[in-house]
Amino acid sequence: MPTRRSVLLAAAALPLGACSDGSTDSPTTTELTTMRVTYGEDPSQFAELTRPDGESKGVVVVIHGGFWKAEYDLELGRPLATSLAERGWTAWNIEYRRVGAGGGTPATFDDVHAAIERLAGIEGVDTSTVLTLGHSAGGHLAVWAAGRQRYAAWDSAKVHVTGALSQAGVLDLVQASADDLGSGAVEGLLGHRATPADKAYDPQQQLPLDVPVRCIHGRADDIVPPTQSTGYVAAATSAGADAAVELVDGDHFVVIDTESATWTRQLELLDELAGR
Repeated sequence: MPTRRSVLLAAAALPLGACSDGSTDSPTTTELTTMRVTYGEDPSQFAELTRPDGESKGVVVVIHGGFWKAEYDLELGRPLATSLAERGWTAWNIEYRRVGAGGGTPATFDDVHAAIERLAGIEGVDTSTVLTLGHSAGGHLAVWAAGRQRYAAWDSAKVHVTGALSQAGVLDLVQASADDLGSGAVEGLLGHRATPADKAYDPQQQLPLDVPVRCIHGRADDIVPPTQSTGYVAAATSAGADAAVELVDGDHFVVIDTESATWTRQLELLDELAGR
């Protein structure tokens, strides 16, 4: 990851009550509180729940990126979770086992599944609207989670994803493996180069999904190429799925800059996915 991560982590250190500029709703001025909730015994099996002040629009599951690697964690999602809660969403910022800390296939996928399922056991959380929002590798997991119940390992899912927003997501593992994105990141996740046999883990091979997917991607992204989003959406729409992509000015990180017009647009997309 480029050194811009340090800028993002500095933003993550802002108080939970801090407000960001611009959105489809005015941000709350009430100080927000965040609750840590575990969903397993591993140190990485936890999430942070931030509730809005007042009625919730629904749940947004925030899934951080970092090429599925242990050196990146849910700090990257904290500014997004705060902004979401300020605008009426219940934010569920999840951690999961990553490569180098007990993660990989299937542990990483099992954890994302378990973290989403844990929502059903939290008092006062309505799971009728559950959107996933993920950046980079988190975008991959966000879209994957929307169809996970199709596969035997996760077919007991009680909490279903009702829409997904991928932020510069790695949505085609076979192509990402061929392009050596993240210097072997896909191989690190799967334990081998991606092939058609990895359908259960690869959003591109799972089309069509029966929930809407929106993608947003910086035109100047040199970490995850925009073709990861445009190619996925082209294949999805050809297969009859509800999918769309928006290309925006900026690099790989513009989509998680909560002070940007791009973030304002994503708040609008989340409202649309929730039927608001």
